[in-house]
Amino acid sequence: MEQEGLFGGAAPVVPAGSLSGADDDVAGKPLAVRMRPRTLDEIVGQQQLLGAGTPLRRLVEQDQPMSLVLWGPPGTGKTTLAYVVSRATKRRFVELSAVTAGVKDVRSVIDGARRELVRSGTGTVLFVDEVHRFSKTQQDALLPGVENRWVSLVAATTENPHFALINPLLSRSLLLTLEPLDDDAIREVMRRALTEERGLGGAVTIDDDAHDHLLRLAGGDARRALTYLEAAAGGAEDGTITLEVAERAVDRAAVRYDRDGDQHYDVTSAMIKSIRGSDVDAGLHYLARMAEAGEDPRFLARRLVILASEDIGMADPTALQTAVAGAQAVQLIGWPEAQITLAQVVIALALAPKSNSVVRAIGAAVADVRAGLSGAVPPHLRDAHYSGSKKLGHGTTYAYAHDDPRGVVRQQYAPDSVQDKQYYEPGTRGAERDYAERYTRLRQIVRGE
Repeated sequence: MEQEGLFGGAAPVVPAGSLSGADDDVAGKPLAVRMRPRTLDEIVGQQQLLGAGTPLRRLVEQDQPMSLVLWGPPGTGKTTLAYVVSRATKRRFVELSAVTAGVKDVRSVIDGARRELVRSGTGTVLFVDEVHRFSKTQQDALLPGVENRWVSLVAATTENPHFALINPLLSRSLLLTLEPLDDDAIREVMRRALTEERGLGGAVTIDDDAHDHLLRLAGGDARRALTYLEAAAGGAEDGTITLEVAERAVDRAAVRYDRDGDQHYDVTSAMIKSIRGSDVDAGLHYLARMAEAGEDPRFLARRLVILASEDIGMADPTALQTAVAGAQAVQLIGWPEAQITLAQVVIALALAPKSNSVVRAIGAAVADVRAGLSGAVPPHLRDAHYSGSKKLGHGTTYAYAHDDPRGVVRQQYAPDSVQDKQYYEPGTRGAERDYAERYTRLRQIVRGE
C-alpha cells in the first residue's frame, strides 16, 4: 500500500509484521538491526513495562487500539518496541520521522488511515520517531487521528514529554518510561549477538577485558554496544576480540577503572579534592576519566551537589543551585550530552570561593545533640494553636519578629542547655564576608550580646 503526497511521493507504509520494510531477511544489515527483538519476550530489560499483565503487554497481545508515548534515553528500546508492535498487530504500519515530516505529511497519513479504516476495516499504527521535534501545530495535526482512533500512535522521544508534548496529545496517550539498560542487560544483548545465527553466529569470541571495555563504552545503550561489538568483530583477524582489537575498533583507549573497586573511590576522591583545591583542570581530568569509563552520571552529579555545600557553602550559596541544576539536567538529557553539563558544574565549583563552615556548624550541633544537650523548647516557642495551650503558658510571651521595624527582636530561641553555643562560625572568603557581618549583627540583637 502507498499513501499519496507523503514526502512528495509515497509514504513509508509497510505491511503488518515489519518496520520500515525490515523483515526476517537480515543479511548485510548492521548487527544492531539484525539483533532487534521480534517479540516482547525477546526484549532484554524494561521488565517494568513488559511483565505479565502490564498495559503494554495487554495492548500488544490483545491487538487493541492504542496510543503510546515511549520516553527514554537512546538505545533503550523505543524503536524496538515499535517494531514489536508492528509485528504483533494486524494493522498497517506507517513510520514518520519528526525530523523530515511536516504538517501536510501528518495530515496525509491521518486521512489515509481514516479512508483505509472505512474501506477495509484495517487500522493503522503510526510510529513517529523523535516526536519532540514536532512543533505544536504538527502535534495538533495528530490529535484527530488519535482521538478518533483512526491511528494507533506510537511516539518515541528522548525529551521529557511533559515539556516536549502538548497536553491534549499526552493526555490521550499511555506514557511509558524506558530506563537505561543495566550491565547485566547489555551483557545479555552482547551474548546473543555473539552466539545467535542472525548475529555473529559464534564466529568470534571475546576476551573478558575487551568485553568489559565495550560494556563500559556502551553506557547502557544496547544499540551502541552492538555497533562497537560489530566493529571489533571486523578487526578480529584470528576470531578473537582482544582488548587491543576493541581499542583499535572504536578508537577509545581502555580506562583502567573498576566501578565497584578501589579505582572508583580513588578517582572520585581525586576529583573532589581537586575541585576543593580549586584546580579546575585536574577536576576536569578526573571527570573525563570517569565519564569515559562509563561511570553513572547520576553518581557524579550527586557527589557535586554534596561538594557544593560541603566545601563551598556560604562562601557562594549559588554553587548549590548550580550543582542541583546540573543534577536535574543529567536526569533530563542523559549521557553523553550530560558530560558537558557536569563539566560546567565542575568548573563553576572549582572556581568558587571555598568554605567548610556549613559542615563544621552542623557537625557541632549534631555533636551536642548526641551528647544529650537537647533541652526543653522554651515555653513561648511552643505550639499555641490548640485549646488549653495558653493555660500552659505556651506562646503567651512570644515576640513576633515582623512587628519590629528591623524584622528581628531580642528573644530566646535555643534551649537553656545550648543558649550560649555558637555553631556557625562564618569564614572570610567570598560572599561569606558579608554573611559574617550580618550574622554578628543579628546575634547581637537576638541574644543581646
